Amino acid sequence: MTVRVYLTAEKRVEKVPMELYVRGVIAGEMPVSFEPEALKAQAIAARTYLVKRLASGDRSGMPVKNADVTDTTAHQVYVPLDKLLDRWSGKDREANLAKLNAAVQETRGQIITYEGKPIEALFFSTSNGYTENSEDYWGANLPYLRSVASPWDKKISPEFKETTTMSLAAFYKKLGISGKTAPRSLRVLDTTDGRRIREMTAGSKVFTGRQMREKLGLASTQFTWKIAGKEIEITTYGYGHGVGMSQWGADGMAQSGSTAYQILSHYYTGTEVIRTASLPKELS
Repeated sequence: MTVRVYLTAEKRVEKVPMELYVRGVIAGEMPVSFEPEALKAQAIAARTYLVKRLASGDRSGMPVKNADVTDTTAHQVYVPLDKLLDRWSGKDREANLAKLNAAVQETRGQIITYEGKPIEALFFSTSNGYTENSEDYWGANLPYLRSVASPWDKKISPEFKETTTMSLAAFYKKLGISGKTAPRSLRVLDTTDGRRIREMTAGSKVFTGRQMREKLGLASTQFTWKIAGKEIEITTYGYGHGVGMSQWGADGMAQSGSTAYQILSHYYTGTEVIRTASLPKELS
């Protein structure tokens, strides 16, 4: 199976075998320093994402007609081989490529399924201690994307906590609230099972947590704030949409001795990993 990847910066399409594509996604989505079992979990999730996309004929987010995916977060971050080789030199290059190849080879052809069908294998960087139910961020209620605990992130992820300061004027402008009538009080109305903000008010306006995150460019939908003078300080917990597998959580589980399959079973409720015979058996 060949994957057609649109390389955004170069504005060209690269055609690669499925398993080489998966290797490029692991390199783009996870630090190579992660535990082998975490890399294997990422390989299976990445492969599943693509298989489901191709099987459903999904063309969302494509700027050209003759490609299947882009190399960006709109789909999955992908690093082509020439750029991958530039990352390292000498023994580091040899060791890191071998580590990536092993993650692909040891999982080749494997995808995550729910009731026999490939899942929406969503993943993100860092949880706030819990993942989200799919409907609380994306709208669609998927039975295998349920909120689960992810306590490992806080201990190991450098992206667990982030503080941003901006002027109140900029804050309200991003929310589309008039500066003349801008309120100084904000209030959380409801939270999700994943301990993130579901809805909150800013004056007379109601925003979802996702709207707040996207309008303000925040790392997460769990955040606290402090207003001092003409500035607001916002502290976020976790990084990403929060649905599916936490990548830093996966590495934390692997460090604690979990296998790739245990990691996937934890983050994707009620799923099963199977080998799909139609996928290529060799990494070539």
